[in-house]
Amino acid sequence: MLCSPLADGSPPCLGQVHGLDTETWKDVEVVHIDIADRTQVSEEDYKADEDPALFTSVKTGRGPLGPDWKRELAGNKDSPHMCAYKLVTVKFRWWGLQGRVEKFIHKQERRLFTNFHRQLFCWLDKWVDLSMADIRRMEEETQKELDEMRQKGTVRGMAAGDE
Repeated sequence: MLCSPLADGSPPCLGQVHGLDTETWKDVEVVHIDIADRTQVSEEDYKADEDPALFTSVKTGRGPLGPDWKRELAGNKDSPHMCAYKLVTVKFRWWGLQGRVEKFIHKQERRLFTNFHRQLFCWLDKWVDLSMADIRRMEEETQKELDEMRQKGTVRGMAAGDE
């Protein structure tokens, strides 16, 4: 599995940003994730405090995001925004299982990206004032914590959904 992320701040969000050749591009499925669309989140993943349709940032006044938030944002050139692109390539070469496993992995990746970007928006007040030095320090601390968890902690995190 390969995940190639790319972030772009120029509207509108485009489709073919990874520079794929036309032969590869014809097999690509473009999936649009709307972080404010409650129907894109499963019941077991839903958290009201991580719902962009309910959240308002104290520090920036951004939010809540309504059903037309993408169109409204594209029409407001003074409002900062970012479009995140993820190219996920899955190759599971096992006859009889390939299609099912690849489909399952893509479904979980979509779930992961949806939940993560919803959290990112709703945690805006926690990160909006951070400097790059703050972020690098936090990354180092997180890396140490993760290394320690791998050595002696219990397994935690997102479990696969029902299939």
